[in-house]
Amino acid sequence: MANNTTGLTRIIKAAGYSWKGISAAWKNEAAFRQEGVATILAVLIACWLDVDPITRVLLIGSVLLVMIVEILNSAIEAVVDRIGPEFHELSGRAKDMGSAAVLLAIILALITWVTLLWQHLR
Repeated sequence: MANNTTGLTRIIKAAGYSWKGISAAWKNEAAFRQEGVATILAVLIACWLDVDPITRVLLIGSVLLVMIVEILNSAIEAVVDRIGPEFHELSGRAKDMGSAAVLLAIILALITWVTLLWQHLR
């Protein structure tokens, strides 16, 4: 179904859809809530630290990346669950790959924070 909305109306509608997605993730995904709280704390810490702007952006960006990947993982899981509850190798693989993507994003965020804070505190 084609969407004929353009201009500012399209941007407003897109923002509404995005907000619905964030709300759904917060309501239905415990991992998203946990990572969300950790992200809020990390952003507050990054803003509090006496670091240069590039370091601050890297610290905040790394944790926001975790949230982005978690939302994508949740979307994959929702689609797979909608298809059916029975086990299928491809469904399991899709969910496992989404989970692996979240893990890699978390590892990247941890490496970023450890590296940048190590540099800052030396």
